[in-house]
Amino acid sequence: MSKKEGTPLKAFKAESKRLLELMINSIYTHKEIFLRELISNASDAMDKLYYKSMSENLGLSRGEFEITIHPDKKERTLTITDNGIGMTKDELEKNLGVIAQSGTLRFRDDLNKSAETPEDLSVIGQFGVGFYSAFMVAKKVIVKSKQYGVDEAFIWSSEGADGYTVEPCEPESHGTSITLFIKENADDERYDEFLEQYRIKNLITKYSDYIRYPIKMEMTSSKLKEETAESDNPEYEDTVEVKTLNSMVPIWKKNKSELKNEDYHDFYKAKFMDYTEPHSVIHDKTEGGATYSALMFIPKKAPFDYYTKEYEKGLQLYSSGVMIMEKCSDLLPDHFSFVRGLVDSEDLSLNISREMLQHDRQLKVIAKSIERSIRSELKKMLRSEREKYVEFWGAFGTQVKFGVYNGFGQNNDALKDLLVFHSSSENALTTLDEYVTRMKENQEAIYYAAGDTIQRIDSLPQVETLKDKGFEILYLTENVDEFCLQMLAQYGKDDESAKPFKSIQSADVDVADESEKDEIKKINDDSKALLDVMKEALGDKIADVKVSKRLKTHPVCLTSSGLLTTQMEKVLSAMPTDNKAKADKVLEINSGHPIFEKLQFLYDNDKEKLGVYADILYNQALLIEGMPVENPAEFAQKMCGLMI
Repeated sequence: MSKKEGTPLKAFKAESKRLLELMINSIYTHKEIFLRELISNASDAMDKLYYKSMSENLGLSRGEFEITIHPDKKERTLTITDNGIGMTKDELEKNLGVIAQSGTLRFRDDLNKSAETPEDLSVIGQFGVGFYSAFMVAKKVIVKSKQYGVDEAFIWSSEGADGYTVEPCEPESHGTSITLFIKENADDERYDEFLEQYRIKNLITKYSDYIRYPIKMEMTSSKLKEETAESDNPEYEDTVEVKTLNSMVPIWKKNKSELKNEDYHDFYKAKFMDYTEPHSVIHDKTEGGATYSALMFIPKKAPFDYYTKEYEKGLQLYSSGVMIMEKCSDLLPDHFSFVRGLVDSEDLSLNISREMLQHDRQLKVIAKSIERSIRSELKKMLRSEREKYVEFWGAFGTQVKFGVYNGFGQNNDALKDLLVFHSSSENALTTLDEYVTRMKENQEAIYYAAGDTIQRIDSLPQVETLKDKGFEILYLTENVDEFCLQMLAQYGKDDESAKPFKSIQSADVDVADESEKDEIKKINDDSKALLDVMKEALGDKIADVKVSKRLKTHPVCLTSSGLLTTQMEKVLSAMPTDNKAKADKVLEINSGHPIFEKLQFLYDNDKEKLGVYADILYNQALLIEGMPVENPAEFAQKMCGLMI
């Protein structure tokens, strides 16, 4: 099959030579892609003959078509053969001597305009472009082809960018065989792997499992000799069998009525290597503006690396059953990054790389449709399978809440109805919609409190009075919660009825009636001198000291003025930065507690000791809020001083 001595080389067209040089120098990140490209070309050739048979009544059935793979370690060759439509001499010249026209000139232009070569270019089913990927692993490529219905056959041969030859050969059956003479191993490259049966099988399973025609290869396996099965020293022998390596029919292209939950679950566990069944399955088929099939899964548990920088989001992306990207991040918004699955579309551009995908209009349309499908599934689960949703929320609720905060408000409408928080009155998770339907008449805001645990929040001094007055409070226990609600700003069935979110740990929250407001104003005015002394003693630790009526049995509490609450300060202070955020703290004192009488006594008799009391009360308020005491040793000394 080698070229005859003295046969002159034909030069590639300029653009083809440039592309071939790029291929030889590995335009692809993963050299293994070559097998996917050649199998896709073979599938296309059989499609062409099958449709020709249908239109011209040639009598060929789909079951007659197949692709065979033959690795030969001794000769270091890998041959891919199909019985498709085949090529004439002119077609060999046209398809392999120049870049095919469909979209590939744009690919070449993009390369010329780009400052850098794309790190991973994937071109599917485009004979000519994908074909050149063979030169990433082969030092020489021979293509033998005979077109269906034509008596002549030809061999195309090339050892690289210098050129190629086309010669006649003895005709055999119609179709095309491509023989790759695999390169020798180099210091940092192992080409032997592409001659190993199980490596080839794994690559076909990974990239070409759903090619519609069988991909066959002789597989060697070790089997027990029957005659030695009962002996103490059983013997094994190698047997060779032709096996079909691909499953051919994608589960996502089947009708839902054909599938059971077990089918989905088995596929998920095998495909995504998860030992647990998925929490939910989303099986979509759409046509029109976005034509695609999608099979997506919500896992029961987050992967161990989910909240690390190492985690990669994305869905597997297929084009006509051929995988073109392992994880296409553009298909999933960050707030739904926990979803696993795949999308298969025939409408995507054949010239696909990570850079080009960002500009693919069809991909963006599909991504929006997928986001709607996921949101719809979660809303359905929230409405009709509450326990299941609570389980989901425990695993991935943080990511949804982060989506509200991280989107600077652009995701509010999409995500607000998915949010759930612990309710003081229901003692369970509640939606924002459920909260507003239970709001008291003339209630001014949606109240919330933040802390490390539900128990600690429930014991906050501010909670006691609001619960006593019948107000419902949302308990926020995760760092992102308060930032999420501040970004959401308000919630209601419409803009007119929307209520703002207010932290009961803020100084401006007031649920007192008019008579109580008048009373507390008078006490503050009368106690101004006392409060000034305490404020001076505390210095820049606080923004203000005031008497409060919001406290029932507790002597003191800490609130804040402005948008930054004490809990937000705690979260931000834990971040590795020198510029620590600081809330404007307000020390509130219960005018009905015996401690207030003691403070009044000290103001009249011992102002120095009043300063000590102010510091102790401030540190007690910090501890109640779950914040660290600024100087524990000094605090302990002052407490001991009062005990002596």
